[in-house]
Amino acid sequence: MRMLIKIAFRNMLRNLRRSAMTGSAVAAGAMAMLLFGGFASYIFAGLETNNVQRIGHLTVFRDGYFLLGAGNPAAYGIDRYQDVMKLIEHDSVAGPMIRVITPTQSLVGIAGNFSGEVEASKTFLGIGLIPSDRERMRQWDEFSASRNYSPDARLSDADPSRGLIGVGLARVLGLCAPLGLAGCPPLRAMPTSPGDATAALKPDIAQLALHDLGNDRSDSSRMPQIDLLAATSGGAPNVVRLTVSGGEPQGVKELDDNFIAMHLALAQQLVYGRAEHKVTGIVLQLRRSEDLPGARARLTALFRQNHLDLDVRDFGELTPFYGQVVRMFSSIFLFIALVMGVIVLFAVVNTMTMNVMERTNEIGTIRAMGVRRSGIRSQFIIEGSMIGAIGATIGALLAYAIAGLLNHAGMTWIPPGNVTEVPLRLDVAGRPLLLIGAWFGLAAVATMAALLPANRAARLPVVDALRHV
Repeated sequence: MRMLIKIAFRNMLRNLRRSAMTGSAVAAGAMAMLLFGGFASYIFAGLETNNVQRIGHLTVFRDGYFLLGAGNPAAYGIDRYQDVMKLIEHDSVAGPMIRVITPTQSLVGIAGNFSGEVEASKTFLGIGLIPSDRERMRQWDEFSASRNYSPDARLSDADPSRGLIGVGLARVLGLCAPLGLAGCPPLRAMPTSPGDATAALKPDIAQLALHDLGNDRSDSSRMPQIDLLAATSGGAPNVVRLTVSGGEPQGVKELDDNFIAMHLALAQQLVYGRAEHKVTGIVLQLRRSEDLPGARARLTALFRQNHLDLDVRDFGELTPFYGQVVRMFSSIFLFIALVMGVIVLFAVVNTMTMNVMERTNEIGTIRAMGVRRSGIRSQFIIEGSMIGAIGATIGALLAYAIAGLLNHAGMTWIPPGNVTEVPLRLDVAGRPLLLIGAWFGLAAVATMAALLPANRAARLPVVDALRHV
């Protein structure tokens, strides 16, 4: 075997130009696969980081909420949710995996701005949360895929009346100027008829909020306020007043035009009134994403053991966009790998075929000296394998160098699902399985490509090969 490798290496040097061209094709294929694979891996890490920071790894719901609860979240509230949270936190298996556990309350209703200068209303999708837990979740960055964390003081545990709204909803409600948001055209006054029920409803909502909450708008220096109307769990209308401390872009227009985030206590007051306060979800952010399957299995078993009517969903189920992007980039990577494999296949076949034609006399000579057909076949196969291995190694080194230069260039971009710029990176060095797969894949393709010319060389009759001109 050592002699065959030495002979194959010498034959590569003897046909250096042709071998270099074939090796370049293999190197280009390896470089393309690794660079795109590193980019796709970074996309996956960025999307996962964004989702985990917002909605955690796992969310516990009342059974049936995931499919039916969007229209009426109050009907699927979790009773005695503090006890459920303690059960999860104190579990010897799931507890150590958890970094943050926090309750949330989903709600739907109508948001109105009836300040006098502007009168506008819009349906909204709200989320009630604990601001300090939200800040802790935003610090999760296992894959180093987001910018440095900066605290957000617009929500506070000490002030339940404050909240954030989507930039699109702020635009619809005419809050761009008070919130200092740019790019908002002035609202048009909507004509109303004397019998318009909507027009009559607006002052009623405002007066009800003022009566129930006792808020005073006489101080113009205060942050803008809106009134939120929703049905309680018992079906009665309820109104609360929300102090809007800022607008937050959501990245998706449909969500941006409807989103409101508020303190959990305010959301519970709106949904449950004086009844028992519940939550629609218990969010769990894990320390490591690799613990997700084990944590989910443990929670499912824990709820079954305690006869709790609860369901567990991961962030991939709650945000189908994540799975769609992963499948799309995986398909693109597979397509690129197939194209590169075909290029390498034809390049190696062409090189080995030319080598067989030029070395026909040599093949006849060594066959006459007693070398068997298997020896001839092995010689050409080893030569193709060496071209593939050397080319793949050079391509991997080039990919590492290019990725390193790009990662230190300070380039930024806005990935899918994000609203702010993040560093542009190619995660090649952190994906050893990608490197091993690309290297062995191209080396295997080069080896298989050499089989056809090698079989042709092995089948050459000795007499015909010796008199070949």
